[in-house]
Amino acid sequence: MKITIRKGAGGFEAYVPKKDLEEPVVASEHPGLWGGWIELGNGWRFAMPALATDTPLPLTLDARRISTGEG
Repeated sequence: MKITIRKGAGGFEAYVPKKDLEEPVVASEHPGLWGGWIELGNGWRFAMPALATDTPLPLTLDARRISTGEG
């Protein structure tokens, strides 16, 4: 699923164009976001590709949704 990651005033944010959803990143497996999972404010989790920690943002990429945050 395509998502766009950007750095906002309160931290990282993610936009999912297919769902017209914009949520803050509230947790991540790794501090730099890349190579693990991230969790959005609505509970969705995405597996992130392994990228360099200094990757410029905003960035649109393919990420696999691994959880919808429901039970």
